[in-house]
Amino acid sequence: MFDIGWSELVLIGVVALIAIGPKELPGVLRMVGQWMGKARKMAAEFQGQFQEAMREAEIADLKKSFDEVKEAATGFNPLTSLQKDVSDALRVDALDKPAEPSAATAVDPPVTPTTPESPTPSTFMEAEAHAAANEPLAITREVEQATVAQDTAPSEAIKDAKAS
Repeated sequence: MFDIGWSELVLIGVVALIAIGPKELPGVLRMVGQWMGKARKMAAEFQGQFQEAMREAEIADLKKSFDEVKEAATGFNPLTSLQKDVSDALRVDALDKPAEPSAATAVDPPVTPTTPESPTPSTFMEAEAHAAANEPLAITREVEQATVAQDTAPSEAIKDAKAS
């Protein structure tokens, strides 16, 4: 606190002994000691109140942030938001309404759906003729994959023959 060395304390003691006198010096030193004790107690009390105020401020800040988090957590219910999203996705009332044409697009006449014709006996005979000739009625992905698999089969047989 104060930077007082032993030499300064000896000088203060000699001056006090000369100024006060040897008879009253112990009473004066006792009174100075009591004042120093009171000053230290007041400083400690002030420091304690300051620390308590700091803790209360920190607790108030923590309580405020906790309340904000709690309020945000109670407002967020994942099931409610999930139900809302699913119900919005499954809503079909917008699909039932016809689209309103805008002024920039030309109005096309509505297209009426058609139903396919029912198979006739001649259709079945044509399918049997193609099956007998081993040619498909239409090229499909399955047929293309089957031909690719047949093309790769001989190369695998050659690899097996070379390995043995």
